[in-house]
Amino acid sequence: MTGADVEGIEPVASGPFRPGDRVQLTGPRGHLHTITLEPGKVFHTHKGPLLHDAIIGRPDGSVVVNEAGIEHLALRPLLADFVMSMPRGAAIVYPKDAAQILAQADIFPGATVVEAGVGSGALSLWLLRAIGPGGRLASFERRDEFADVARGNVETFFGRVPEAWSLTVGDLRDELPTVVPDGAADRVVLDMLAPWECVDACAAALKPGGVLLCYVATVTQLSRVAESIRDSGRFTRPISSETMVRGWHVEGLAVRPDHRMIAHTGFLITARRLAPGTVLPDLKRRASKTEYGQEDVEAWTPGALGERVVSPKSLRKRVRESAEAARLAREREQADDEATGGRHPVD
Repeated sequence: MTGADVEGIEPVASGPFRPGDRVQLTGPRGHLHTITLEPGKVFHTHKGPLLHDAIIGRPDGSVVVNEAGIEHLALRPLLADFVMSMPRGAAIVYPKDAAQILAQADIFPGATVVEAGVGSGALSLWLLRAIGPGGRLASFERRDEFADVARGNVETFFGRVPEAWSLTVGDLRDELPTVVPDGAADRVVLDMLAPWECVDACAAALKPGGVLLCYVATVTQLSRVAESIRDSGRFTRPISSETMVRGWHVEGLAVRPDHRMIAHTGFLITARRLAPGTVLPDLKRRASKTEYGQEDVEAWTPGALGERVVSPKSLRKRVRESAEAARLAREREQADDEATGGRHPVD
């Protein structure tokens, strides 16, 4: 097996399709389906069954034909494809935002990164890819159910739990000092409802010059976390942005923007940790309204922001789906270990 690795774990395999591989099937009308290959299994479409055995052993990028003669393109899903189709306990960080997070937080190979608000594990996968074999990702999640879904998704993608990754269930403010010593983190990425509550804890964990990045959904969250960063006196002035992606239809001379686009999903706000005792010089700029009162603070509270709630029944289903996918991935890795005597080419 070949491909990029995290502690010797190959997130993307090459060569013929094997049992346990995830395969993205594209039908004649462009509809996408992602399945996990199992010998003897059948994938049922609206236009006839497709045997898993017809895919196993075929090279990546093949066209396979179902029992009704309908063609499907079979490809191993990219990471962006995987996160869009994996089981979700909470809303995911979309690939367009994940790419900006990696760039704006300057995630580099070998970095020690703290992540809080794991959700379904989408951003964890991008971060693990970026830090490489010498890095460390310390993730924190308040809810056990979300942590279970994230753990299953990460194990499914990598085939096992990466050695570079730790997942702690609990409040970041309480657990961070027990996992990451003060001044040991290169980067902190927060994807949570009230990141301003954790600014001080993050400042303690970060090295001077380290980056704090917060991903928030609303302007009220953006405003409050920006003010909390400024009030702490321990960071540079925060910088805020959002990312929108507009696709284009390109077919011969018919070249135009797509009718639909991926617009607002969230804001990114970044700041860098100052050296202890450093005081920023005053910034000369035009006056603006910076004062706020109790009514403004009330508008910033988590209750007023309207947290999205996943039903217990739906969440239990997603936990089962991620656990089953992880089981199949483990079986594939065990089969590979038996075939190679436990040796991995990149270990």
